Amino acid sequence: MSSIGLTTTVPVEVILAAGERPVDLNNVFISHSDPYALIRRAEQDGYPRNVCGWIKGIYAVALETGVEKLVAVTQGDCSQTHAMMETLQAQGVKIIPFAYTYDRDRDLLEKQIERFRAHFGVSAEQVEATREALRPMREKVAELDRLTWQEGKVTGAENHNWQVACSDFEGSPAAFGGRLAAFLEQARARAVQTAEIRLGFLGVPPIIRGLHDFIESRGAQIVFNEVPRQFSMVPGLDADLVTQYQRYTYPYEVFARVADANEQAALRKLDGFIHYTQAFCFRQIEDVLIKRGVRVPVLTVEGQDPAEVDARTALRIEAFLEMLERRGTERGTK
Repeated sequence: MSSIGLTTTVPVEVILAAGERPVDLNNVFISHSDPYALIRRAEQDGYPRNVCGWIKGIYAVALETGVEKLVAVTQGDCSQTHAMMETLQAQGVKIIPFAYTYDRDRDLLEKQIERFRAHFGVSAEQVEATREALRPMREKVAELDRLTWQEGKVTGAENHNWQVACSDFEGSPAAFGGRLAAFLEQARARAVQTAEIRLGFLGVPPIIRGLHDFIESRGAQIVFNEVPRQFSMVPGLDADLVTQYQRYTYPYEVFARVADANEQAALRKLDGFIHYTQAFCFRQIEDVLIKRGVRVPVLTVEGQDPAEVDARTALRIEAFLEMLERRGTERGTK
């Protein structure tokens, strides 16, 4: 079994069906004991300062962990991925490209998945069997999400971490499933927690460390993590593989993400959203459309490097929560 590095969520069922070990390099980077050292390594190798911190981290951690192959998403993720692929390829890393289609074209997506299968030498039947084997774990993650927003027994950070981990199942679905089952048993035994302000979290996983915990320490409750929930593939559990990745909103146009946010805001009774944007990322432009389309208040928070919550961001979050509390009081809902 060899390790296959990932730059973002791809049809992991194909990699697992081939008996390979998927490794989401984003997760390795952000959980590293010294992520700043990885940023510095990329910059020492020539990466400019005004390049996305996630891209620099992925580049450096790919070299540090010694992955021989990297699945890089060439359409539907970071626009800086192409150049990162080339710098890694120049250092001997074999690049396996995968592309989502902007308009969710089913035929083109199916061809991409077929090409992906052909590279790993697995059949459609093998991939479907793997997808079915992963279903119980994805269902458990859906239950974890329910425990978050319906019963308040799982924190926003825990919800985020478990859902994000579905991009690679931590390299071992069997071990991941065992840890997840144990966590669910523990979570179900917890007391119900409630807060006056219920928040959703929009955008890419934050590079700011401890952001979820900081927000909840200020009296709010994060009961929806948009992109991590998409990583878990729960919205496509009842479909075939191609449809599952068609329903996955992150790599496509922003309007489906706005519709998902509004649907979940109504279902989960959200008071507002935190929209996290990464410095130097093209998705910052989408913040304009998110604020126009989402029906509850939105606070945009920007991060650049893997640091703790800074004073300015803390003040902005606290002011936003105070505004939501006043708003609820005035409407007689708090």
